[in-house]
Amino acid sequence: MDFAELFLNACQEAIEDLDHQSIEEAVLTLRQIRQDSGRLFVAGSGGGAGHASHAVCDFRKLCDIDAYAPYDNTTELTARVNDEGWDSSLSNSLKVSRLCDRDGLLLFSVGGGDEDRKISTNLVSAAKYAKSRATKVIAIVGRDGGYLGKHADVAILVPPVNNDLVTPITEGLQAVIWHLLVSHPLLAQNPAKWEAQATQPQAT
Repeated sequence: MDFAELFLNACQEAIEDLDHQSIEEAVLTLRQIRQDSGRLFVAGSGGGAGHASHAVCDFRKLCDIDAYAPYDNTTELTARVNDEGWDSSLSNSLKVSRLCDRDGLLLFSVGGGDEDRKISTNLVSAAKYAKSRATKVIAIVGRDGGYLGKHADVAILVPPVNNDLVTPITEGLQAVIWHLLVSHPLLAQNPAKWEAQATQPQAT
């Protein structure tokens, strides 16, 4: 078996083992946020931060959800890290936004955070603050889900089918899952460019 086959087989196995119910729960939570005129804040670190930027675009454009990626503001991010520290960089930014029970926080993380081992403590602190404000927390995580897997209102776990490929498969399927969310008929409001083209009559 070559590496391409091994990698793609692992992706397929992880997809087959995904918990559909947790994904549907995330859809219902996101729909309620929109119905309540709430806001969705999306964040992660590293690859998760990149996911957040892309996902916010999709939630806003395709689903009409008022979404924001706090870490996109690099000036605020670096100021907070420099002056206040990494652990509180996200939670302090969210405090300024005055989270409430109509809002949601969507977090992307491979390990889900671990306070004792000081891993992704920025995401753990953000989730704790959101919960203190009765803000719904959705997490898309890998391996055992860590803190977020245990404490998010909705946790979608990417199954760890290969211990040597936990990060790439988790991050790859996080993108698949958020694209599933924004394409879900309960959330999608506006077609993407090529889907819209397909519905238009062809010129003769």
